[in-house]
Amino acid sequence: MRVLVTGGVRSGKSHHAETLLSGQPSVTYVAPGPTEAEEPDPDWARRLEAHRLRRPAHWVTLETTDLAEALVGAQDAVLIDCLGTWLTRTIDRRHLWEAPAEEVTAVVREHTTALVGALDRPAPVVLVTNEVGLGVVPAHRSGRLFRDLLGEVNRSVATACDEVHLVVAGRVLVL
Repeated sequence: MRVLVTGGVRSGKSHHAETLLSGQPSVTYVAPGPTEAEEPDPDWARRLEAHRLRRPAHWVTLETTDLAEALVGAQDAVLIDCLGTWLTRTIDRRHLWEAPAEEVTAVVREHTTALVGALDRPAPVVLVTNEVGLGVVPAHRSGRLFRDLLGEVNRSVATACDEVHLVVAGRVLVL
């Protein structure tokens, strides 16, 4: 089972993704956002802790941006939450926000290809992402770059998944 869960911010995506794996005996929860060691972010730390408290105690949390390695290394079910924070961290860590779009795209495609290749595994994988492109055109280059790249990442990952679930206002639509 490979499921991509998409939707707007605070729509209930993470909660839905967690319910999809609630019956699994062991789950690795991959959080690809900022780590306390690399770049302290109190808001992110609070958000991560709230998610941790909501999940079963036997779930393991792994903070990493190397999603392909996390998938290959996990023997159990994996929940990746979320591809939007992963994309941001991938660009941030390489200082690519001002780089030519072709350069940024090449880096993101390389990492996306590795991620998609690692999805072919026997244990379940659920990935959470933000849906982009349903609102106004971002005013800044970085916003447009993020929107375009996340749309491409979502499309690539969705192709490798068995199902895509759209969450809107806490309601789930299987696409």
